[in-house]
Amino acid sequence: MRLIGLDPGLRLTGWGVIDVAGNRLRHVAHGVVRVAATATLADRLRELFEGVAAIVEAHRPTEAAVEETFVNVNPGSTLKLGQARGVVMLAPARAGLPVFEYAPNLVKKSVTGVGHADKRQIAMMVGRLLPGIEAESDAADALAVAICHAHHRAHHRAIGRRAEAAL
Repeated sequence: MRLIGLDPGLRLTGWGVIDVAGNRLRHVAHGVVRVAATATLADRLRELFEGVAAIVEAHRPTEAAVEETFVNVNPGSTLKLGQARGVVMLAPARAGLPVFEYAPNLVKKSVTGVGHADKRQIAMMVGRLLPGIEAESDAADALAVAICHAHHRAHHRAIGRRAEAAL
């Protein structure tokens, strides 16, 4: 099973791809989609979509996981981040992938054991869970989202089966 984790941002969107076989995790690739801060919002969203879509096409994951939006004090920033998150979710969805969402605290707790871990702690634990990997903060966060999904995907599948049975 190949999973992609995505950490949405309007300027920098982290991504990380892992393979999962039982309890074993294997790093495939990671990086950051960088979008020009000087472009219009519409052009930035298009660049973001195209960047994530190209990564999905290149690595062919079977499922995607995205970190939920952290509500910011500034409503304008929160709205723009929500738009970026929507575009990031659209790219794998258009490729036919199921897209799962995880709260930031659950991602942190799944990787570090602490729901309020900082970026340095997350990067360190990602390096331990995926030996030899040194990822910058946005890519490390995306790998953490993928790892969180690897740990919680069975729960999501069970909920989906129960919902289908109820119909």
